[in-house]
Amino acid sequence: MSEMASPSPGKEQVAAKLTPKVRTEGGVPNTSGKETPVRFNISGLNVFYGTKQAVFDLHLKIPVNKVTALIGPSGCGKSTFLRTLNRMNETIRNARFEGAILLDDQDITKMDVVGLRRRVGMVFQRPNPFPKSIYENVAYGLRINGYKGRLSELVEQSLRRAALWDEVKDYLHKSALALSGGQQQRLCIARALAVDPEVLLLDEPCSALDPVTTAKIEELMFQLRDSCTMAIVTHNMQQAARASDYTAFMLDGKLIEHNETSRLFTTPSDPRTEAYITGRFG
Repeated sequence: MSEMASPSPGKEQVAAKLTPKVRTEGGVPNTSGKETPVRFNISGLNVFYGTKQAVFDLHLKIPVNKVTALIGPSGCGKSTFLRTLNRMNETIRNARFEGAILLDDQDITKMDVVGLRRRVGMVFQRPNPFPKSIYENVAYGLRINGYKGRLSELVEQSLRRAALWDEVKDYLHKSALALSGGQQQRLCIARALAVDPEVLLLDEPCSALDPVTTAKIEELMFQLRDSCTMAIVTHNMQQAARASDYTAFMLDGKLIEHNETSRLFTTPSDPRTEAYITGRFG
């Protein structure tokens, strides 16, 4: 399948991004003694489902081009928090939030929601490929965003970035639903990457996958670090320790501790964090 080239702006037209105004003041501390610039700055966040409050007065900075892991027991507000970052909670009746969420110093509530989700992609716990071909799954976001360039080249590039190209290159026009669970999850990552997001949110992307496929997705996260900020919800302490630069521990809807992963796992400052990561509860 091929597309004619167009004199359009090409990939830049798809991303439709503003020049990032990365926060350099008030960044996230690191072991070098310097501060890592911030992509998301969240302050005073409270999230509600009707009258039930799920997240309480959360303050967190997510650094640029790093992986931030969100850990904590089931029902502690991790996924709710993650979905708030690209306003996915707005699809849930009676869900609302209070507080400030800034993406590159821009209030996300003042942004066009389609443009926000183009910049902040999301991969869910269970793979959700469209009932279309592998090719059309990846091309879908490009088409609806008006991309007029060499579509096949971007489809291939996205599948390569998701470490899937070699497995599917001879079957691009077969149904995505015929792929294995791990392949479907990497296809969903390729679909999200196709529009070149600045941020990728991953909500337990490996929870239903075997160890080999999990290792592939973790390796993919390492490869994406140079070009993408990532936040991942995981119940797997080993995965958080292996794959993330920073870790945030949540409990009962509250942020208990946030630090560089190496520090949080070796010298946690809160006894509740230590109890959780050592398996005494959760």
